[in-house]
Amino acid sequence: MNMTSSSDQESTSSTDGLFDARIARTYDEDTAAMFAPEVLGPAVDFLAELANGRRVLEFAIGTGRVALPLSARGLDVSGIEMSRAMVAEMMAKPGAEDVPVTIGDMASVRAEGRFGLVFLVFNTITNLLTQDGQVACFHNAAAHLDTGGHFVIEVFVPPLRRLSPGGNLLASDVSDGHIGVDEIDLLNQIMTSHHYWISEGRADTFSSTHRYAWPAEYDLMARIAGFALRERWSDWQRTPFSGDSTSHVSVWEKTAT
Repeated sequence: MNMTSSSDQESTSSTDGLFDARIARTYDEDTAAMFAPEVLGPAVDFLAELANGRRVLEFAIGTGRVALPLSARGLDVSGIEMSRAMVAEMMAKPGAEDVPVTIGDMASVRAEGRFGLVFLVFNTITNLLTQDGQVACFHNAAAHLDTGGHFVIEVFVPPLRRLSPGGNLLASDVSDGHIGVDEIDLLNQIMTSHHYWISEGRADTFSSTHRYAWPAEYDLMARIAGFALRERWSDWQRTPFSGDSTSHVSVWEKTAT
């Protein structure tokens, strides 16, 4: 899940949104667990299989965690990203010259050409803080896809079952050097994730705001944009989705022109 400093949310550059140079500089370090082979490998395998040789577009490409391994497999990969700072970090990595990136909002900006697969991972759909913005993202995915193409999102299931009666706070992580607490606004479907990092030579406080939705709501957004649900799993390893799942990987197929 993307994070930003709570003290910087109002002062960050409008061109980079929340992900300015300070956040981008340590983003890979702060999300190191997402680069672990057992985490990244299955995601890349899943997406490469679904692409089946077709052109691929990643919404919110960030520092290229997923896009660069896909490109290294010989796929034609492009990206959309609001933050120039995040793209600058990606462009310093091997193979990035083969992945063109369009700067702008994933809910509205258009990349060049048509694609067989559009994907959006690591809870980033929730960075769009209104239902209208999330619906627009589905429409934008559809606008990039050929009929029969696929849109994939990876996102958490709202953890509301874990809330105590009348409570609105959940511990998301308590580990060496990091404490995470989620603050949930049930009325507006908003979750603010607070992060406290303490390590040698570094102490930071981060927070990020997210609009959560249930799988059924995403399915309705997809239907409005001309998609039909093809499959839904708990994770990239295709673990069956159930009432106990804490996340889902959903695949919709474009059925309308």
